[in-house]
Amino acid sequence: MTKTHRDGARVDRILRPLHRWVWSDFDRRVRKLIAFAQVEGDGGRDILRAAELTPDPLLRRLYLEHAIDELRHADLFHQRGAALLQLRSTRSTVRKRAGLKPHTTQETPFNASPLPGGHGLDDLSIEGEPDHRLLAFLHVAEKAAAGRFAIYRDVVDDDPSTRAIFDEILRDEVFHMNYTYTQLVRVLPRSYRRQVWLARASRLWKRYVRAAASVADLLGTIVLTAMYFIVLAPFAWPAKRAARREPPGWTPIRPEHAESPRSLY
Repeated sequence: MTKTHRDGARVDRILRPLHRWVWSDFDRRVRKLIAFAQVEGDGGRDILRAAELTPDPLLRRLYLEHAIDELRHADLFHQRGAALLQLRSTRSTVRKRAGLKPHTTQETPFNASPLPGGHGLDDLSIEGEPDHRLLAFLHVAEKAAAGRFAIYRDVVDDDPSTRAIFDEILRDEVFHMNYTYTQLVRVLPRSYRRQVWLARASRLWKRYVRAAASVADLLGTIVLTAMYFIVLAPFAWPAKRAARREPPGWTPIRPEHAESPRSLY
C-alpha cells in the first residue's frame, strides 16, 4: 500500500463519525442511494462504450463484465432507495391515521450534494483514450470506491438490507480493482506505475478544483452579504432622508422651461 492510500484510509477512519451521522438520517440515506444509482448507471454505460472501442479482445470481455456489474449496482441502489421511500410513505400513512404529525424533511448541507461515493464524481473520458489510461483511471477509482463502500457498509449496521447491498457491491469493486491493475501491467508493463500515479494525481487535482470552487462560492456569498450591510447602508440612510423631503405627487414645470414636444428626447 502506498503512502497516499495509507493517508486516504487514515482520513476515512477519522471521518467515520461524519459518515455515520450522514447515513443516520433517513432522507439523506435515500438521496445518497439514488445518487449512487445514477453514478453507477452512468459508469456502466461509459465502460460499455469502452468495450465497443477497445481493440483488445480480453479487455472487451472484461469491460463487458464490468459494465454489467455497474448497471446491476445501479439497479440495486435504485431498488433500495425506492423501498425506503415506500417505507417512508407507509410510516406517514400510519402516523396520519394515528392522528400524529408526519415527519418533515429538514434542510441540511447534504440535501443538494451528497458526500462523494468514490468513482462517480470524476468524468470518465472514453473517446480517443488508450486502454492503459482507462485501466489506470478505473483502478484508482475502484480502489477508492471499495474503501468508501467498506465504511458505508459498517455505518449502516442498523439497516441490514442496505448493508447487504454494500457488502455485495464491495466484492465486485474489489474484483474490478484487481483486474484493472492486472490488465494495466499486461498492457503497459514498463510504465504501469507511472500511469497509476498520473491517474491518482488527476483525481486529486479534480478534487482540489471542486473544493476551490466551493470555497470561492462561500467567500463570494460572505463578501456580497457584508457589502450589502456595510457598504450600502451608509448610502441608504441619506437616500431615505432625501426622499422624505420630496413633495408627494407631480411636480409642475414652469412655462419658460417647457420644451416643444417635437422630439422623443
